[in-house]
Amino acid sequence: MSKSAFTIALTLIISTVTFSQTPTKWRGPLGNGIYPDKSLLREWPAEGPKMFWHFDELGKGHSSPVFADNRIFLTGMIESTGYVIVLSMDGKLLSKWEYGPEFTESWPGARSSVTVMGDQLYMESGLGVLYCMSIKDGSVKWKKDLFKDFDGKNITWGVTETVLIDGDVLYCQPGGAVNNVVALNRMNGNVIWSSTGKGELSAYCTPVLISNAGRKQLITHSASSIMGIDASTGKLLWSFPQTNEWAVHANTPLYYDGGIFCFSGYGQGGPKLKLSADGNSVTQEWFAKTFDSRMGGAVLVDGYMYGSGDTSGKEWQCIDWKTGEVKYKSTAASKGVTIFADGLLIGYSQKGELFIAPANPTEFKITGMTRITLGSDQHWSHPVLNEGILYVRHGNSVMAFGVK
Repeated sequence: MSKSAFTIALTLIISTVTFSQTPTKWRGPLGNGIYPDKSLLREWPAEGPKMFWHFDELGKGHSSPVFADNRIFLTGMIESTGYVIVLSMDGKLLSKWEYGPEFTESWPGARSSVTVMGDQLYMESGLGVLYCMSIKDGSVKWKKDLFKDFDGKNITWGVTETVLIDGDVLYCQPGGAVNNVVALNRMNGNVIWSSTGKGELSAYCTPVLISNAGRKQLITHSASSIMGIDASTGKLLWSFPQTNEWAVHANTPLYYDGGIFCFSGYGQGGPKLKLSADGNSVTQEWFAKTFDSRMGGAVLVDGYMYGSGDTSGKEWQCIDWKTGEVKYKSTAASKGVTIFADGLLIGYSQKGELFIAPANPTEFKITGMTRITLGSDQHWSHPVLNEGILYVRHGNSVMAFGVK
């Protein structure tokens, strides 16, 4: 091989390794709150796990860290402007890319986490503007205003969905009467399909993409409905009523073996739905009234679902996936977010409690807890695990803890 040919081949290999063609996802690699990390500490010392570093200049926001190209990507609002903040893996500021105005009303700040695929980053602001940016320098490749371009309308507390990507298709929900859910070409923003859905406003939900009956379905919430949409055509396959006081349905649905659980806060709870054999309809199997997490998500582990309630049941709960039976309720920690890895629930409460507890359907036993004292505003961000390090964002701060 000539020297020039070798150089070209090496460049192609490096480019392939550097820019992964697997998109990042909200709540872990499978979008279900479950992380692959192993050999985690089973107990924490009294002072909590070791903090490796913290960065305290993110601005206002609730998004979670995203890892790609050996860097960390977050979003934040400084004054009224939104930025993508890029950190090194040891917490040093590398870049700060302005993307535009952000949400300054109730609970101000950047909401959505970024999605990275290849050398492109996708960011949806709380004001409904979708940006495609280069992860090399933050330059904007294309953008769409989901309200002006697709007849959408903003919602009370601003758009919060993290866009979902599958191959070269990007899915998002403008919430318009005509363009309710859309699929875009992620390379140029062109419309692949537009679905009228139920014609309702969006509902803060990041959707889940499932494979069922030989096709892919996009499952998400709108203001008063749960919807299943053919991911190839945009056809509405089925819908199921789901309402609450404020039309807030921020939790990504859980899917397993033909079953779907969709849950909402403010005392609503949620139904376990069963897809028909052809995937064109659903029936309710059971309803969990007290499992009414507002935005903390849940995890499904070995046939049991774990998470916290909000209004009807503020406790941490375990529910049998098959029957809906509540196996326990516990007030050992305040309500909040949960993720899972290596047999452990990792919780982050709205009072700033960061804890671990074995995923055990017979009891809720905390084996490690610390309090997050750095940062600002609400404890709403979802923690993220990456290579044995636990990252927690609290307003203007992000912290990295050694938990392996």
